[in-house]
Amino acid sequence: MSEPSFPPRLLRTRLYEQVAGQISAWITDNGLQPGDRLPPERELAQRLGVSRATLSQALVALEVVGVVAVRHGDGTVVTGHRHAGRIVEAIRDHADRLPEVIETRDALETKIAALAARRRTDDDLARIDDALRTMAADIEAGGRGVEGDERFHGAVTAAAHSLLLARLMDEIGDLIKETRLESLGQPGRPQDSLAGHRAIAEAIRAGDPDAAAAAMHSHVEMVSDVALLREEQ
Repeated sequence: MSEPSFPPRLLRTRLYEQVAGQISAWITDNGLQPGDRLPPERELAQRLGVSRATLSQALVALEVVGVVAVRHGDGTVVTGHRHAGRIVEAIRDHADRLPEVIETRDALETKIAALAARRRTDDDLARIDDALRTMAADIEAGGRGVEGDERFHGAVTAAAHSLLLARLMDEIGDLIKETRLESLGQPGRPQDSLAGHRAIAEAIRAGDPDAAAAAMHSHVEMVSDVALLREEQ
């Protein structure tokens, strides 16, 4: 006699996923359009009966899937519409591919950093320094440093002077943007990311390929713990 078959195990909905679905439904129910602002985070957290930390994670998840944009000094702004019932699915699709994206980033950017240490010019170093200043100023003003982060990695990629590697980075650019938003949305992460960038820049300036590769690997490893955080909640 064959063993009875059981239905597939049900996936547990994490709290931040539930909150993201509620916010999406609220946006739709209230007829908010792209460009409209959500209530301040403190007020929204109180309305939903959740902590600011859970709300912040839900907003980051919504930003990753293109529903809102969290802008320093401008609050949370609606950028698009997505059916509330699809929000959890979209967030989980992102979470499922996150480890592979980080693995690819590590492979490409570690090599890029090593090449940048060998090939960088004075102009390349100036662009890297400018990106660091942009990120530092944004963080000091209370932002997450997203633009500076993007500019820094772009400047390091340009400093490698490898057209093919630059094309490969461009191919996964949208996926990298997701991991960037995910990582910089974690408490304390912008400062840690800036410190990692400075270590990479120092090794590139010193012309030390091994140190540059090691610094980039450590930086991408720090980003990878976001996937672990998602699984633990």
